[in-house]
Parts: sequence; structure tokens; C-alpha cells
Amino acid sequence: MKTVIISLGAIDDVKNFVNAVNKYEFDVDLVSGRYIVDAKSIMGIFSLDLSKPITVNIQSDDSGAFINEIKDYIVG
Repeated sequence: MKTVIISLGAIDDVKNFVNAVNKYEFDVDLVSGRYIVDAKSIMGIFSLDLSKPITVNIQSDDSGAFINEIKDYIVG
């Protein structure tokens, strides 16, 4: 499992992030506070507090291409 911190500041960011996640077979979870949602669910993402950074848990050891694709959203 790999973990990164992202920030999704605009509606287009969420849409592009979900499109990127859906290209991959492995599971990706977003964690914000005590809430965990499936990163492939646009409705789930909009239920989170997007004003704060979000933890991304990638359930794969081969996630380099995915991380490269979402690099614009990674903070820190």
C-alpha cells in the first residue's frame, strides 16, 4: 500500500482525479478525518471536506503510473 496527500481545490480537479483513478484496477481510498470513501466515487469525494488535504491510500505495490498521473494534486 502507498499513501500520498492530495488537495482537490476545484470541481474540475475532482472530475479529472476520478477519471484518472478509474483507469486502474486496484482500489484507491480517500481518507478525510474519520471518513473513508472510494476514490472512484465522485459523489463520495464531494461528501468530504475538500478545503483540507486528503489522504490517498493506494492498494497496490505497482502504483507508479497512477501517482505520476495525479502528481498535480499531490501536496507536500
